[in-house]
Amino acid sequence: MDDRDIIQLFLARDEQAIPETAKKYGGYCVAIAQNILASRQDVEECLSDAYLQLWSSVPPNIPDDLRAYLGKIVRNLAFNRYRSNVADKRGGGEMPAVLDELSFLVSGKEDVEQAVSRRELADAIDGFLDTLSPAKRAIMVSRYWYSDSVNDIAKRYKMRPGAVSMTLNRLRRKLRDYLTERGFEL
Repeated sequence: MDDRDIIQLFLARDEQAIPETAKKYGGYCVAIAQNILASRQDVEECLSDAYLQLWSSVPPNIPDDLRAYLGKIVRNLAFNRYRSNVADKRGGGEMPAVLDELSFLVSGKEDVEQAVSRRELADAIDGFLDTLSPAKRAIMVSRYWYSDSVNDIAKRYKMRPGAVSMTLNRLRRKLRDYLTERGFEL
């Protein structure tokens, strides 16, 4: 079933929309949540919450890209659960490493959010991604959007893990320079 048909099920409030979505995108959603969360139970709860949120949001929203729309819901819910788990001293997944790698984006100053809106930062990061080759963009998005492990990225792009780590390190430095040149204080 294609995305337009699935969205039509949502618009008609047909309960078959959820199983069809899970059938088509369940593995994709599990991969996103597992990269962020350590517990299989947390992943399952996150997916249940994501399908409920999708059901509640379509309609009124009609996503142009169902996969991306659902992926964003899963990712946001997984991050929220991760934050809750860390507060409870549980943690896990790839997130500690990913967050540590991007720590330069959060300088620790309390006025960072006040000085720079999230939208401006997101636009600047999008601009940076547009400057990259498709291969480097894919590696960066795999690591920092999907929270894929370095080993998984290496396998996917037929690279050595060390080469992936070096590429990510260079891309983070370029991103820091790119943001600094545009007036962001890091």
